[in-house]
Parts: sequence; structure tokens; C-alpha cells
Amino acid sequence: MTAINSRVRLAALMLAFHVGAAAAAGSPECIAPARPKGGFDLTCELIRAGLRHTQPSIGPLRSSYMPGGVGAITYNAIISQRNAEPNTFVAFSGGSLFSIAQGKFGRYTEKDVRWLAALGTDYGVLIVNQDSPFKSLKDLALALKKQPNKIVFGGSGTIGSQDWMKAALVADASGAGHKAMRFVGFEGGGEANTALQHGHVDVVSGDASEAIGLMRAGAPLRVLTVFSGKRLPGILKDVATAGEDGYDIEWQNIRGVYMGPQVAEADYQRWVAVFNKMLVQPEFIRLREEQGLLPFARTGAALEAYVHDMVDEYKRMAIQSRLLIKSP
Repeated sequence: MTAINSRVRLAALMLAFHVGAAAAAGSPECIAPARPKGGFDLTCELIRAGLRHTQPSIGPLRSSYMPGGVGAITYNAIISQRNAEPNTFVAFSGGSLFSIAQGKFGRYTEKDVRWLAALGTDYGVLIVNQDSPFKSLKDLALALKKQPNKIVFGGSGTIGSQDWMKAALVADASGAGHKAMRFVGFEGGGEANTALQHGHVDVVSGDASEAIGLMRAGAPLRVLTVFSGKRLPGILKDVATAGEDGYDIEWQNIRGVYMGPQVAEADYQRWVAVFNKMLVQPEFIRLREEQGLLPFARTGAALEAYVHDMVDEYKRMAIQSRLLIKSP
């Protein structure tokens, strides 16, 4: 076992006991594997609101936070210490699957948890402060090409992460090259966007749902571009896609929840049925749209098959990521 994997498992053990070895029997819990205000937190908030509006008899959903390793600590804790809790699920994203594909979650793989439900799909964005001199992706690309060392990107994870990849693609498309890019990694989107507001970074490579949540809360932020094939609806409808600015960059990011590997089949199927009912309700669809997510609903075995396929795809992308890191 590598030293890194040992540290991940030890930290997971300590945090598992700190948060609580088991969830209360009748109280559902959604764990956000990062600090508040990021995409994982928003996933739990969407579930809480969805259940409250569509299935109030289930009772209030409580959220808890287990930051560390951009999801790695929680993944290890759920598998090794909290693996049979019948009412506990953990938020994940496409970035989580990308990390699993790269082996960043230690010795465990995508086959070591029970994938419960996908709530919708998110898209990558670049976020700047309201007073940023960059008004479009073209502005940023031109500035990067001229003085790449003057612009600092922030995002969730370290070099090779999903957010790093999005920034690297922009740097390469600008002509500056990813090797010249300055990138600061944070534990989650919440920390990255806080750093942006305090002027510690110039641009955040994040996701639409994070940006929308912060903007609705009054944060003085602006979305520079969206990495989608077409413009997103709602609050971001006037934001140009990267393609509209002449850069062929797209990045999709599903959001959902998983459960421990030893959860009883009856409990797992009970929650599959709960999510199947919630995901088709008009009230949930409205809530999902308000959060900036587009339709993508899969549960149970269908989601498990999708996750396995995506991890295989992300493994191929991880090779590209490693090539980018190593390239001159």
C-alpha cells in the first residue's frame, strides 16, 4: 500500500468517527464531501428541497460536510467505516468519477459503492468578479496569450483535476499553452469562489450550478463563458458558449449521490423508488432548473452502468491529462 493511500485511509477513519459512525436510523443524511457553498453542497440542497416538496412524509434531510481530498476522504470513510448505513448518501459529480479514474481515491474503484441516483447534468464555466476586465472568453484568451503569468486560475482539485483540465484547454486554445498557466487548487468550488471574491485568483474554473447559487445569493460574480454545446436556460441565457467565441471546448458534469457498499438491498431499492418518484415531479423539475442543471435522471442499475462506462471514458481522458502535464 502506498503512503498516499495509507494517509487517505487514516484521514477517512478519523473523519468518519468525527462526523459520526452511523446516521440516525430514521433521519436521512446527505454528505457533501467538501466545504459549504460548492457543487456537492448544492446537490444535497436540491435533494432536501425536492423531498420536502414532493415527499414530505420522509422527513427532513440533514446535510453534513466531510472535506478532504476533493471527495477521496468521504469515499474511503463510506466504504470502510459507514458502509451499511441505510439512510446515508453522498454527493458526487463527474469530477468525482474523473478522480476515481485517475486513482485519486486510493485503492477503491467505481465498483466499491452503490450508485443511487443522478439528479441532472451541469456544465463547466469560467467565473470572474463583476469588475473583472475580462468581458468575454476572447478577452481572457488574448490576455493569456500576451501575459499568461499575470492571470491566476482557481478551481477544485490539483493539477490533472477536472477544473484544471478545463483551464488547461483554455490556455492551450489561447496559444499560451497549459505549461504557462498559473492554477491554484482548492478543496472545493466554495473555497475557490471565495478566493476569487477576495482577489486571490482572477478566474475560477467551475460549474454552472455553483455560479448560479452564488449569484442568486448576491455574490458579485459573473460567468464569462459556458462549456456547453448551446446556451444554458435561465439566469445564464445571455452568456455565450465557448464555441460562440471560437473555442471548441465542452465539458459536461453529472451530479448525483451514492451509498455504502453494504447497504441492504431492500434499503437501497427503497431509496431508488424514492428518487424515481421525485425526479419526475414538476416541482422537482422546477427546482432543478432553478439550480442551473439540465435533465439527466438515472437511478439504480441504469446509473451504475452509466458510471462504469463514464469511468472508462475518463480513464482515456486521464491519459490525455497526464500527457498535458508531461508535455513540453
